[in-house]
Amino acid sequence: MTNSPKPTRFYSQEDVQQILHLAIARQVDNDDKEFSYEQLLEIANELEIAPESLKLAEGDWLSRQSETQQRLAFDEFRQKRFQKRLGNYAIFNGFLILVNLIGSLTISWSLYPVSFFILLIGLDAWNTFNQKGEDYEIAFQKWNRRHMMKKTFNNLVNRFLKAAIG
Repeated sequence: MTNSPKPTRFYSQEDVQQILHLAIARQVDNDDKEFSYEQLLEIANELEIAPESLKLAEGDWLSRQSETQQRLAFDEFRQKRFQKRLGNYAIFNGFLILVNLIGSLTISWSLYPVSFFILLIGLDAWNTFNQKGEDYEIAFQKWNRRHMMKKTFNNLVNRFLKAAIG
């Protein structure tokens, strides 16, 4: 038997990333296993990744994690705001129907404003739960700026109070 040479395989960078991601996922016994920074450095060293590149990649990852958390908070804010509006619409429409029933013992004229408010609820739901597109990005950026300004203002007030008291 002759040993025929195995054909050399080549992989794209994306293929290598996917293969390594799957291999690491399989190696970990459970989802609770965490790696220390030293282990991360060791893995990067074995893959001939410069520590500077690893540090930059970690910074990018932390930035993405922060933005993901901000987007989740923004989505939760929008959903709570929608629920509040939905409750307000329900109370107001219930009041209109009750007034209509008391006045004429039928539901007649109140159907017109109720229909209008149902349209408003549908549009509001569309805008709240549609998380793609330019409008969503604009709303997120506006909310994020307001959120950051509040944080900055609160930090300044806290520092001022600590300086005045302490």
